[in-house]
Amino acid sequence: MDKKHKTLGEFIIENQSSFQYSSGELSKLINAIRLAAKVVNHEVNKAGLIDILGAAGDTNIQGEDQQKLDVLANEKFIQTLKNREIVCGIASEEEDDFISINSQDEQHQNKYIVLIDPLDGSSNIDVNVSVGTIFSIYRRVTPVGTPVTIEDFLQPGDNQVAAGYIVYGTSTMLVYTTGDGVNGFTLNPAIGTFYLSHPNMQFPETGKIYSVNEGNYIHFPQGVKDYIKYCQQEEGDRPYTSRYIGSLVSDFHRNMIKGGIYMYPKSSKASEGKLRLLYECNPMAFLAEQANGKASDGKGRIMELKPTELHQRVPFFCGSTKMVEKAEEFIANALK
Repeated sequence: MDKKHKTLGEFIIENQSSFQYSSGELSKLINAIRLAAKVVNHEVNKAGLIDILGAAGDTNIQGEDQQKLDVLANEKFIQTLKNREIVCGIASEEEDDFISINSQDEQHQNKYIVLIDPLDGSSNIDVNVSVGTIFSIYRRVTPVGTPVTIEDFLQPGDNQVAAGYIVYGTSTMLVYTTGDGVNGFTLNPAIGTFYLSHPNMQFPETGKIYSVNEGNYIHFPQGVKDYIKYCQQEEGDRPYTSRYIGSLVSDFHRNMIKGGIYMYPKSSKASEGKLRLLYECNPMAFLAEQANGKASDGKGRIMELKPTELHQRVPFFCGSTKMVEKAEEFIANALK
């Protein structure tokens, strides 16, 4: 079969042996995420036709207004993962605490936990801009046969066994890694099948796009301000182009294809940064490093950070390696 016409299911089966735990459980888990993604994609695509736009009237653990689609996506992913009886625990950006899941025999025999941001960028839904789902998969560290604990979720990003995202845009794509490169699959909505469309995705070593909310410029640390000015200077291949969608999945996806850097630094308004380490930064960092890119908190590797709480926030710089290194350089120089 032509590699370009390979389905996600066929790709998972063919590449199972490249995964160090080739028991088939991870394949079932990716398949469960694929199924939930198709359900959420269906709801996103009819968002303007039925009453699922706008705020749900609640706030999540982050203190953010929940959109109706946030709630729906959260329910669909949790329900699908529970029904498949593959995971022993789930943590969601939309839930206050993690969810412990019994397997059918009530013995907690499953080995994997999933952390998920069910609908990243959901504030863009009302204006028909791309949104996404981010997921991160770990093997539990507590003994199999016992209920999961917070220890299973507070693992450094280096322990991830898989991570990925779904972008719901002009086309719907599922992009993921199991530590052996990054591959992208595009949904054919006519038959509901994901096909391999972007094999072996790679960040260009450098790029010409910087993605940051410049409306917060006045609140940024001096090193970040200096780097933004560097991006805007007319010299060599600069000035760079500013592109910011406000949906991490969409900004990351564009920069991986075209070359660029995404930044969400700490600020005087958000002293620890705004993005969540476990649901957003770690999975995107894993994808970036597997795609020849780099992910940093401005000082060092994101995936070396030891999480201390479920909804921990950190500064985030991610993208083409040379651009991230240059940003780190400006940040370090400003602290001297």
